[in-house]
Amino acid sequence: MDIRQLAVPDAYVVDLVPHGDARGRFTEWYRADVLASATGFGLTLAQSNHSVSARGVLRGVHFALVPPGQAKYVYCPEGRVLDVVVDTRVGSPTFGAHDAVVLDSEQPRAVYLAEGLGHAFVSLADRSSVTYLVSTGYSPGREFGIDPLDPALDLPWPADLEFELSAKDTAAPTLAEACEQGLLPTMEQCTARYAELRAQAAAHPPG
Repeated sequence: MDIRQLAVPDAYVVDLVPHGDARGRFTEWYRADVLASATGFGLTLAQSNHSVSARGVLRGVHFALVPPGQAKYVYCPEGRVLDVVVDTRVGSPTFGAHDAVVLDSEQPRAVYLAEGLGHAFVSLADRSSVTYLVSTGYSPGREFGIDPLDPALDLPWPADLEFELSAKDTAAPTLAEACEQGLLPTMEQCTARYAELRAQAAAHPPG
């Protein structure tokens, strides 16, 4: 298992190692120690979500207010998706920047994004299955979205797909509109949250 930071700071891709034989395949798709070695605090698991999407289904860009925010660890056990991370932290040096990773069940990998970052994905195959671990439970009053087709974001969605979005995602504001409305987390809030999580991890080491 190998972990490396994406172009958006505080987001990582984890290359997984599948082990297979005539019976099938086994994969360690999440390791708390590997994630903690990169972030300094790992992931507090509060909820696990699972979605199944037809080809062309586009979900996101979703983010949560900080604190506490919602970190995510995303894995595709079946099918193929293009997973995108967007820096939605006002004041970040990479505000508005993005990075993308193909999550494929045949070459398994995972994506981790810290609190304050935006997340989206599009299904590249029918019945693509996505499982994600999150650090806080669902809180509708603190979770928002940005239009994934915002021209200013210029996200790398495939040109050969006909996208299907939820009504909520279709009506989501652009990044600029969300910023004007005060909906976005700030880099100051996120930095303070990361420092708090590192202090908690140092005070309560595993084992």
